[in-house]
Amino acid sequence: MTLLHDIDPLAVSLPFWPHGIHWYGVMYLLGFGAAWWLGRRRVRAGRLPGVNDEGFGDLIFYGMLGVVLGGRLGYVLFYGFESFLADPLMLLKINEGGMSFHGGLIGVMLAAAWWTRRQKLHYFDVMDFVAPLVPAGLGFGRLGNYIGGELWGKPTGADWGVVFPSSLPAEYARLPAEQLRELHASGALDGFARHPSQLYQAVLEGVVMLAVLVWYSRKPRPRYAVSGLFALLYGVFRFVVEFVREPDAHLGYLAFGWLTMGQVLSLPLVALGLFLLWLSRRSPTLAPAAREAA
Repeated sequence: MTLLHDIDPLAVSLPFWPHGIHWYGVMYLLGFGAAWWLGRRRVRAGRLPGVNDEGFGDLIFYGMLGVVLGGRLGYVLFYGFESFLADPLMLLKINEGGMSFHGGLIGVMLAAAWWTRRQKLHYFDVMDFVAPLVPAGLGFGRLGNYIGGELWGKPTGADWGVVFPSSLPAEYARLPAEQLRELHASGALDGFARHPSQLYQAVLEGVVMLAVLVWYSRKPRPRYAVSGLFALLYGVFRFVVEFVREPDAHLGYLAFGWLTMGQVLSLPLVALGLFLLWLSRRSPTLAPAAREAA
């Protein structure tokens, strides 16, 4: 059975803002909200000794800047550098889409380094604290990709999957929504069904990683361990899903007829995760501070 993707990416229309509020932006807010809620609970449980709610608020603020600025810069550098050279102003055209997880991760790491230096804490004690806060945002972000009908997967080659109107040949893509619904109901579009790879990533990067990291970090772990597990899980999950995800049209496959840019950028994360987990074997364990009184 196939499903026609028929979701309006615009959540709210605004008379004073021509672009309105898109679901993708709402998902970013939900991701930041989830990180703030979980992080505040962990701070009050003493999981980052010496840091109070105000200090954590600064960390979240810097982290948000890192996600947005790093994500956009990363997309331009990794996926659209030639377009950037032709039109440098594309960097500011956020409404046209284009964010990179790997760029956002670098942005968060730099923001955390700035905050950590001011707080005089060990960098990886902070990164171990931050790691479980990230997956919820990843999950919401992938839901935003699905709602927006972007970053879809490869054709399933079977009688199941999702038909994304933006992936259809030109003669179909120009048709009004009502006519597409009629064609889908007749089965005429079943051959264009694709893997909903955004949902695969939402489950793996969001639900599974969140559950594993929250469970793993419930008790004190050696320094580097939580960060290492995060990097390893994301790198492996992203590498695997790329096999059923359509590569960026302007990049295609980089080698072997299957290697994508997403996989190339994920391999260093796998290596980093394994290295951090190896380092953690002989590293100290940060003991939680005394729990705040309610």
